[in-house]
Amino acid sequence: INYLVDLFLSQKIKEIAILINKDFKEDFTWWKKRYYPKKSIKFLEEDKPLGTFGGLGMLKDWIGQSPFFLTNGDELKKIDLVKMADFHEISNKIGTIALVRVPNPQDYGVVSCEVRSVKEFVEKPKNPPSNYINSGLYLFSPEIFNYHPGPKFLIIEKDIFPKLAKEKKLAGFKFRGKWLDCGTWERYSEAINQW
Repeated sequence: INYLVDLFLSQKIKEIAILINKDFKEDFTWWKKRYYPKKSIKFLEEDKPLGTFGGLGMLKDWIGQSPFFLTNGDELKKIDLVKMADFHEISNKIGTIALVRVPNPQDYGVVSCEVRSVKEFVEKPKNPPSNYINSGLYLFSPEIFNYHPGPKFLIIEKDIFPKLAKEKKLAGFKFRGKWLDCGTWERYSEAINQW
């Protein structure tokens, strides 16, 4: 998580919120005091797991009317957030997904694009339509909350992105920065050694 926080802080993002399970509040409090005691990092506690989108509603008032980044916590990323923000503004879409090119797209959710718009998601396809996958980093306009039905379990890739893609309100930003998946212990060990 330090790598992700450092990514945002290094590119002038001054306020960060982290959705956490209430059972881990003590661990996160210790983590913040140790690594980021003077930074504005807010914790929002989920009583039960709400998936990759369900807990976002707790941030609605805090976010207000500004565009905001949302990231998964299990990848290492180096990406120019300013370029992504410029792309998002020009695309005039509700959401923008950062897409990264990988040699093994069949192991991930592959994103198919038409010009700048996301056309569809294909989860772990045998014959991937491209080598670009969802990197787990997104930029949203506040209108995304119109798609949030309240605090219930939701997976962004399954419950939200297909709707946005169908409505042509989702953009795909292809970036050439560094990206490593840490979603399993094996991948985590490899990523730490390579980073």
